[in-house]
Amino acid sequence: MTQQTVTETTGRVGEVFKAFLLLGLTSFGGPIAHLGYFRTEFVERRRWLSDQAYADLVALCQFLPGPASSQVGFALGLMRAGAWGAAAAWTAFTLPSAIVLVLFAYWATMMEGAISSGLIHGLKTVAVAIVAHAVWGMARTLCPDLPRAAIALVAVWIVVMLSGPLGQVTAILVGALAGMICCRARAESHVSQQCFPVSRTAGSIALGLFLLLLAVLPLLAWGTTSTTLKIFDAFYRAGALVFGGGHVVLPLLEVEVVQTGWVSSDAFLTGYGAAQAVPGPLFTFAAYLGSILEPGPNGLAGASLALLAIFLPGFLLLVAVLPFWSAFRQLSGAQALMRGANAAVVGILGAALYQPVWTSAILGPYDFALALTGFVLLTVWKWPAWAVVVIVSSGGLLLSLFTAATL
Repeated sequence: MTQQTVTETTGRVGEVFKAFLLLGLTSFGGPIAHLGYFRTEFVERRRWLSDQAYADLVALCQFLPGPASSQVGFALGLMRAGAWGAAAAWTAFTLPSAIVLVLFAYWATMMEGAISSGLIHGLKTVAVAIVAHAVWGMARTLCPDLPRAAIALVAVWIVVMLSGPLGQVTAILVGALAGMICCRARAESHVSQQCFPVSRTAGSIALGLFLLLLAVLPLLAWGTTSTTLKIFDAFYRAGALVFGGGHVVLPLLEVEVVQTGWVSSDAFLTGYGAAQAVPGPLFTFAAYLGSILEPGPNGLAGASLALLAIFLPGFLLLVAVLPFWSAFRQLSGAQALMRGANAAVVGILGAALYQPVWTSAILGPYDFALALTGFVLLTVWKWPAWAVVVIVSSGGLLLSLFTAATL
């Protein structure tokens, strides 16, 4: 590699990092909004790729488990500047919100009194509005017909009857199989070609590593007393099973960290509410959880471990399929499978809306009215999520102060 080539590559990596750092600081609104920001920046302004190429890349990342917007950003960095560009894109887009949430975790543990309890309860209440909005939007998109609505309903029953990871995995598998039977449709006829610096050999290695970690980590975690390995396994599995968007990670992580006793339900929902108020990917919620896990590792070490583990499977899968995507997505069977799996995800998130989100936050009529206000602001008035977090959490604080004053 010549000096000029090295300089050009380094310059492109720096270009990627600066572009995604700005987006990481300003991209409020969740994964769908992030995809809009990306299109404006990289299709319209920088012209790194065409509209059709971008649409195909978004389709790929929505097809796979994992955080779709972060996977799109990772792929754009990979396309622009190779492996270092992919790493720069992920780091710059993820770091701002991760830092804010870790700082919030430290601050939240020091809060006391009516002010702290009111603010925490307000954040738990806003989680009801956020998750309800996600369920509503995903149901309209992913369950537009009778077969997929039925799959979502069956998924709710499966999750209710089989609690924990077994219920969620079973629901996704049943949904995928039902999709193969009930959701077949004509395959897309046009597929644009895209060029990524990933060979079929590298893709095969990434797929093998993804499957190996998914199969071996639970066995190693079960057979050891190492909490580090158990934490890595829990967050890796959560990241590997997220179909349909970042909000779906909520029930998966609740099973892994709340039901195991690593994080209290109150602290979990408080952090989830705070995660809505920061820019960047919702998966950085893992940094908050990692910093407060008991027993450790926690703090910065726990946050870094959880963050790496939850993003890794989605990126491994993306690298695995990039060399094969154009041919695979023409198969009607593959498209039908994902339609069923995505419908099941709506059911899983719907079950999570009740337990733990609703049952932990809605304790009386005022809580219900506050959560409904947030839902209307999101759904009807189209307010950004961070603004709804500010309004609803402030409402929770005022209710707490009013209650304390009248006692």
